[in-house]
Amino acid sequence: MAAACTQGAGEGSVSSKQLFIRDCWNGEFNLEPTFFGANPFSRNVMAIRVQRGDDNQEVSDGLSIMVNDVQTIRNTQLGQDLEVGLPAGVSPPGMPLKLNPNPPNVSLALYLHDTCHPQNGAIYSVAGKIRFTNLFSGDPNETNSDDRLTFAEFTDIQFADPRDMSSDYSYSPNVVSKVEGWFKFYFQRGQPAQPFP
Repeated sequence: MAAACTQGAGEGSVSSKQLFIRDCWNGEFNLEPTFFGANPFSRNVMAIRVQRGDDNQEVSDGLSIMVNDVQTIRNTQLGQDLEVGLPAGVSPPGMPLKLNPNPPNVSLALYLHDTCHPQNGAIYSVAGKIRFTNLFSGDPNETNSDDRLTFAEFTDIQFADPRDMSSDYSYSPNVVSKVEGWFKFYFQRGQPAQPFP
Protein backbone atom coordinates (compact mmCIF):
# COMPACT_ATOMS: atom_id res chain seq x y z
CA MET A 1 0.00 0.00 0.00
CA ALA A 2 2.78 2.44 0.90
CA ALA A 3 4.42 2.00 -2.49
CA ALA A 4 1.23 3.29 -4.13
CA CYS A 5 1.31 6.61 -2.25
CA THR A 6 1.99 9.69 -4.32
CA GLN A 7 4.15 12.57 -3.15
CA GLY A 8 2.21 14.75 -0.71
CA ALA A 9 -0.49 12.13 -0.09
CA GLY A 10 -1.84 11.67 3.41
CA GLU A 11 -4.77 12.42 5.64
CA GLY A 12 -5.47 14.64 8.59
CA SER A 13 -7.32 17.58 10.09
CA VAL A 14 -6.42 20.95 11.63
CA SER A 15 -9.23 23.01 13.15
CA SER A 16 -10.15 25.57 15.77
CA LYS A 17 -13.48 26.66 17.25
CA GLN A 18 -12.07 30.19 17.59
CA LEU A 19 -8.95 31.12 15.61
CA PHE A 20 -7.54 34.62 15.96
CA ILE A 21 -4.97 36.14 13.62
CA ARG A 22 -4.88 39.91 13.80
CA ASP A 23 -6.24 41.68 10.69
CA CYS A 24 -6.90 38.32 9.05
CA TRP A 25 -9.14 35.83 10.85
CA ASN A 26 -11.40 35.74 13.89
CA GLY A 27 -13.76 32.78 14.09
CA GLU A 28 -14.14 29.08 13.44
CA PHE A 29 -11.45 27.57 11.23
CA ASN A 30 -10.90 24.32 9.33
CA LEU A 31 -7.71 23.95 7.27
CA GLU A 32 -8.92 20.89 5.31
CA PRO A 33 -5.35 19.90 4.36
CA THR A 34 -4.58 18.04 1.14
CA PHE A 35 -0.75 18.04 1.14
CA PHE A 36 1.50 16.29 3.69
CA GLY A 37 5.28 16.23 3.60
CA ALA A 38 8.45 15.93 5.65
CA ASN A 39 11.81 17.55 4.99
CA PRO A 40 14.68 16.05 7.03
CA PHE A 41 17.52 18.52 7.51
CA SER A 42 19.52 15.82 9.30
CA ARG A 43 18.81 12.57 11.14
CA ASN A 44 17.76 14.66 14.15
CA VAL A 45 16.00 17.73 12.72
CA MET A 46 12.91 17.56 10.54
CA ALA A 47 10.29 19.96 9.21
CA ILE A 48 6.77 18.65 8.59
CA ARG A 49 4.24 20.49 6.44
CA VAL A 50 0.46 19.92 6.54
CA GLN A 51 -1.10 22.25 3.98
CA ARG A 52 -4.10 23.01 1.79
CA GLY A 53 -2.71 22.54 -1.71
CA ASP A 54 0.87 21.88 -2.77
CA ASP A 55 1.92 25.44 -3.62
CA ASN A 56 4.82 27.22 -1.91
CA GLN A 57 4.36 27.82 1.79
CA GLU A 58 4.66 31.59 1.25
CA VAL A 59 1.36 31.66 -0.70
CA SER A 60 -0.55 28.87 1.05
CA ASP A 61 -2.49 28.07 4.22
CA GLY A 62 -1.05 25.34 6.40
CA LEU A 63 0.66 24.07 9.51
CA SER A 64 4.41 23.60 9.86
CA ILE A 65 5.95 21.47 12.58
CA MET A 66 9.64 21.65 13.46
CA VAL A 67 10.87 18.52 15.23
CA ASN A 68 14.24 18.42 16.99
CA ASP A 69 15.91 15.35 18.50
CA VAL A 70 14.02 13.04 16.13
CA GLN A 71 15.89 9.89 17.15
CA THR A 72 15.20 10.35 20.87
CA ILE A 73 11.50 10.82 20.13
CA ARG A 74 11.49 7.71 17.92
CA ASN A 75 13.40 5.58 20.41
CA THR A 76 11.86 6.57 23.74
CA GLN A 77 8.93 8.98 23.37
CA LEU A 78 6.49 7.54 20.81
CA GLY A 79 3.00 7.44 22.28
CA GLN A 80 3.88 10.08 24.88
CA ASP A 81 2.61 13.65 25.15
CA LEU A 82 5.43 16.03 24.18
CA GLU A 83 5.48 19.68 25.20
CA VAL A 84 5.35 22.23 22.39
CA GLY A 85 6.26 25.90 22.45
CA LEU A 86 8.28 28.60 20.81
CA PRO A 87 11.66 27.49 19.44
CA ALA A 88 14.69 28.08 21.65
CA GLY A 89 16.10 31.57 21.23
CA VAL A 90 12.88 33.16 19.96
CA SER A 91 11.76 36.35 21.68
CA PRO A 92 9.61 39.27 20.47
CA PRO A 93 11.43 42.54 19.68
CA GLY A 94 12.21 44.46 22.84
CA MET A 95 11.71 41.46 25.14
CA PRO A 96 14.78 39.99 26.87
CA LEU A 97 15.40 36.37 25.99
CA LYS A 98 14.02 34.11 28.71
CA LEU A 99 16.35 31.23 29.48
CA ASN A 100 14.69 27.83 29.20
CA PRO A 101 17.04 24.99 30.22
CA ASN A 102 14.68 22.44 28.62
CA PRO A 103 13.23 24.00 25.47
CA PRO A 104 10.55 21.95 23.70
CA ASN A 105 11.68 19.68 20.89
CA VAL A 106 8.54 20.45 18.88
CA SER A 107 7.30 23.85 17.71
CA LEU A 108 4.45 24.63 15.35
CA ALA A 109 3.37 27.53 13.18
CA LEU A 110 -0.07 27.97 11.67
CA TYR A 111 0.11 30.19 8.60
CA LEU A 112 -2.68 31.66 6.47
CA HIS A 113 -0.55 33.27 3.75
CA ASP A 114 -3.15 32.55 1.07
CA THR A 115 -6.08 33.81 3.14
CA CYS A 116 -4.30 36.80 4.67
CA HIS A 117 -2.24 37.92 1.66
CA PRO A 118 -0.18 41.00 2.70
CA GLN A 119 -0.87 40.69 6.45
CA ASN A 120 1.40 38.70 8.76
CA GLY A 121 -0.85 35.66 8.65
CA ALA A 122 0.98 33.39 11.09
CA ILE A 123 0.72 32.38 14.73
CA TYR A 124 2.99 30.09 16.73
CA SER A 125 2.61 27.39 19.37
CA VAL A 126 3.11 28.80 22.86
CA ALA A 127 1.81 25.86 24.94
CA GLY A 128 0.25 22.44 24.64
CA LYS A 129 1.16 18.88 23.76
CA ILE A 130 1.53 16.69 20.69
CA ARG A 131 1.77 12.89 20.55
CA PHE A 132 3.62 10.99 17.83
CA THR A 133 2.56 7.38 17.40
CA ASN A 134 4.95 7.07 14.45
CA LEU A 135 7.70 9.38 13.21
CA PHE A 136 9.65 9.17 9.96
CA SER A 137 13.24 8.04 10.53
CA GLY A 138 14.71 11.08 8.78
CA ASP A 139 16.58 8.96 6.23
CA PRO A 140 15.59 10.12 2.71
CA ASN A 141 16.59 6.67 1.40
CA GLU A 142 14.49 4.78 3.98
CA THR A 143 13.09 1.55 2.51
CA ASN A 144 11.14 0.25 5.51
CA SER A 145 7.56 1.52 5.16
CA ASP A 146 6.99 1.52 8.93
CA ASP A 147 9.96 3.88 9.33
CA ARG A 148 8.59 6.22 6.65
CA LEU A 149 5.28 6.65 8.48
CA THR A 150 4.43 9.75 10.55
CA PHE A 151 1.27 9.81 12.65
CA ALA A 152 0.62 12.54 15.22
CA GLU A 153 -2.32 13.91 17.21
CA PHE A 154 -2.88 17.07 19.24
CA THR A 155 -6.03 18.17 21.03
CA ASP A 156 -5.35 21.54 22.66
CA ILE A 157 -2.30 23.42 21.38
CA GLN A 158 -2.36 27.14 22.13
CA PHE A 159 -1.20 29.48 19.36
CA ALA A 160 -0.46 33.20 19.52
CA ASP A 161 1.54 35.94 17.86
CA PRO A 162 4.76 36.35 19.93
CA ARG A 163 4.46 40.11 19.47
CA ASP A 164 1.40 39.97 21.75
CA MET A 165 3.46 38.60 24.64
CA SER A 166 3.09 40.57 27.88
CA SER A 167 6.03 41.76 29.97
CA ASP A 168 5.56 38.72 32.23
CA TYR A 169 5.85 36.40 29.18
CA SER A 170 2.13 35.54 29.26
CA TYR A 171 -0.65 36.16 26.73
CA SER A 172 -4.08 37.69 27.09
CA PRO A 173 -6.76 35.02 26.52
CA ASN A 174 -8.33 37.03 23.70
CA VAL A 175 -5.21 36.63 21.50
CA VAL A 176 -4.72 32.89 22.14
CA SER A 177 -6.19 30.30 19.75
CA LYS A 178 -6.71 26.65 20.67
CA VAL A 179 -6.10 24.31 17.76
CA GLU A 180 -6.61 20.56 17.47
CA GLY A 181 -5.79 18.07 14.78
CA TRP A 182 -3.98 15.01 13.52
CA PHE A 183 -2.03 13.92 10.47
CA LYS A 184 -0.83 10.65 9.00
CA PHE A 185 1.35 10.16 5.93
CA TYR A 186 4.25 8.19 4.50
CA PHE A 187 7.42 10.03 3.52
CA GLN A 188 7.79 10.10 -0.26
CA ARG A 189 11.03 11.38 -1.70
CA GLY A 190 10.41 13.96 -4.43
CA GLN A 191 12.55 15.52 -7.10
CA PRO A 192 15.17 17.97 -5.82
CA ALA A 193 14.38 21.63 -6.34
CA GLN A 194 15.75 23.05 -9.58
CA PRO A 195 18.41 25.66 -8.75
CA PHE A 196 18.42 28.88 -10.70
CA PRO A 197 21.37 29.20 -13.12
